[in-house]
Order: sequence, then C-alpha cells, then structure tokens
Amino acid sequence: MVKRSLKVTIASAAVALSSLAGTSAQAADVKPIRIGFVTFLSGPAAGPFGVPARIAAEAVVEAINTGKAPAPYNSKGFGGAPIELAIIDEAGGATKQVSEFRNLIERQKVDFVIGYIGSGDCLAIAPVAEELRKLTVFFDCGTPRVFEEGSYKYVFRTRSHATMDAVAAAKYLQERTPGAKTLAGINQNYAYGQDSWNDFSAAMKTLHPEMTTTTSQMPKFGAGQYGAEISTLLQTNSDIIHSSLWGGDLEAFMLQANPRGLFKKGQLVLVAGEPYLHRLGSNIPDGTLIGARGPNGAYAPDVPINRWLKDLYKTRTGLLPNYPAYSATMALLGLKAAYEKAKVAKLGSTIPMGDNKGVKEEMEKAYAQGPSTEDVIAAFEHLTFDSPAGKVRMALGKGHQAVTGTAYGVTKLVNGVVTLTDIKYYAADQVQPPEGASSMDWIKAGMKPQK
Repeated sequence: MVKRSLKVTIASAAVALSSLAGTSAQAADVKPIRIGFVTFLSGPAAGPFGVPARIAAEAVVEAINTGKAPAPYNSKGFGGAPIELAIIDEAGGATKQVSEFRNLIERQKVDFVIGYIGSGDCLAIAPVAEELRKLTVFFDCGTPRVFEEGSYKYVFRTRSHATMDAVAAAKYLQERTPGAKTLAGINQNYAYGQDSWNDFSAAMKTLHPEMTTTTSQMPKFGAGQYGAEISTLLQTNSDIIHSSLWGGDLEAFMLQANPRGLFKKGQLVLVAGEPYLHRLGSNIPDGTLIGARGPNGAYAPDVPINRWLKDLYKTRTGLLPNYPAYSATMALLGLKAAYEKAKVAKLGSTIPMGDNKGVKEEMEKAYAQGPSTEDVIAAFEHLTFDSPAGKVRMALGKGHQAVTGTAYGVTKLVNGVVTLTDIKYYAADQVQPPEGASSMDWIKAGMKPQK
C-alpha cells in the first residue's frame, strides 16, 4: 500500500508540474537556469564543429523555452524554468579552458555546464568540475579515457566514446575489404587521435591477425600542412588508410592529398568524416568509409524528434544538421530529462501522506526551488532518454557514460552531391565494451558482444 501510494504521489506531482508551469504568477517566481555552453567559435574547428553545435543549442533552447519541442520534451524550460545560455569559445587549449570553466562557475554563476569537443579539454575539465562540484555534461569529446581511467560524480557524457567508432569501422572493413593486408594511419597527436588509432589498429589486428601496419603518422593538432605525411603514406602503398582528423586539419589534409592521388589504391576511412560531406563535396573520393560518431545525420532514424531537429536547423541555416549539432542537442535533452525526473521526484516527496492539507503551498514552494544538483545527478545516472539519434542509455562509467549504436556507409557522388550508400548499423553491445572493462582489453579479447 505504501508503494502504491508513492506511485500515485509521484504521478500527481508530474501533473502538478505541468499545471504549475502554466501559471503566470508562478512563472514569475521561477529563477532562470543558466547553462554554460562551451564550443569552438573561432579557429579551424569552428566551421565544421563548433558553430553547428552552437546553432543547434540556441535553436533547441528557444524551442524548449517556448514549449515547442516534441514529446517528451514539450513542457516549457527545465521543469518550467527558462534556460539561459552563457556561450564560451573553446579555442585556446586546455589551460585556458580550465580558467574559463572556473570563470563560468565563480563569476557567471551558471547552474550547469555543457560543452567540449576536444578530448584534451574534457580530460582537463573533468577533475576541475569534480573539485567545484558543478554538474558538467560533455557533449562531443571522444576519448574513452574520461571514465575508463577516472570516476566522477559531477561529470556525464551524453554521447558514446570513440571506441565504438573504431570497432564498427573495423567490422565494416572485415566485410568490405577481406583481402586487405596493410594498414596505415594519420591522426592528430593528442588524446583523441591516439586513442582512435590505437583502438582501430588493435581491432583490425584482432579481426585480421596477418594485418601489417606500414606507418602511423601523428602530426600535431592544427598542423595545417601535411606534405611530408602524404609522401610517407604514398610510399607505403597501404590497402587501408585510417584517419580521425577533424576540424580544419581534415579539410587541409583532403585538399592536399587528393591532387597527389593518395586514395587511388587504398581504402580511406574517416571515422569522424560526416561533417564534411557538404563542405568538401567532390574532394571526398567515392568509396570513402564515413562515420558520424553514432547514428547521427544521414544515419539518424526517421522519427519525429529527428525530423524536428532537421527542420529546426534547416530553418536557421538552409542545411541539414551534422553530428556536432546532434551531439549538442542530445546533451540538452538529456539534461532536461534528468532535471525534470529529479523535479517530479522532489514534488512527489513534498505531498503529505494522510489528509493532504497544504499540498498546493508545498508543491509551489518545491516547484520554485527546483531540485538540487545532487537530485539531478541521481536522476541522470543510468537514465535512458530519447534523442534525434534514437534511445540513449547512460550505461557505462557507473551511469555517467552514454551508449548508443552506430552506423557506417561509403560515399558516392551523385549529381554533384555526396551521398552515402551501403549503410550498415551496429548495435551498442557489438561495438562498445561492457561496464568495468577497458576498451583495449575488450578489443584484444575478441570484442565479444555483451548486453
């Protein structure tokens, strides 16, 4: 009877949450929720990554604040509280970002932080978020080391880590290029580039023990010129060329490598190549294996919430959203889902058992105050929520790291437009290690699917 009463109480709170949010008197008492949003606004990563993420974040926040997002996100704001974004440029390196993060907390007084595309920035920010006890949601960075090497209470990541991209690409190539014997790579010399190459080369050798690595080129982040690396790759004449280059680095590399015929023999793999489909056009050779870091963009399911994001983004830009836009959206929706789950639980806990006198006053007080950070964290852990890329499960990192499936396809130029063909989807358990296992150990053990 107690359990049944509690369920009724929480259900009543959910109804009250919606009705209280609709009253103008109550809305005046609700303090806006300030979110620090960090993304690249300058430098070579801004165009293909940072700016699309900002555009999506601003559009999604506007839709949420006006109650125009699709179900289950069609209530206004976060539990009725309007959202304000404090947008910060991620350019400048990890040391600068730590300083900017402290400024967001101590001077701008944000309630939450969403951000970070660079893996080095995520690795630097995580312990600081823990020190300052500020709930921080990483929306894009790929390195698996965040939660495989650390344990955090205040840090979440609402997209899958990059082991998924490497393993899915290797499995796709196992079918597409069964006779491949040589492998080369060009990746940025920092956390994400190193992790992506290590995972991919290990996965390829697990599937093809006879595979030989001819060269691993590791130019510095933002190098811009790749003449020497291209010459080395040409000399190896490798069957497969792997790259996790992104931002202006990938654009520069492709524009320099194509005229030299680097991709005429080898199978090119761009694990983070989706944002460049409309930017590089014919400079992406037919047959290139393209990843979108999950079922994003052209790989996203045809569901109402995805159609909503595409319409929202296209109205502002004339283009379809790329995967950084999906990543930013997933972070905002995940945080909204966690916040409102926590708020419903808080409202439910304020309803007195028995004669229910003073219910309205107690609920209005709880509504105005909102849940605590600890309440939101508890609701966020192990949460499953809807996104334009499908269901997202906070299943790894003790409930702080998201998992999804992913997809790959190959490019084909049709009437001047780069399209994707031969698309293959992979379930989450096929391409990601189970809880508690390191990515490398799982890969070397055979990448056995585990629920």
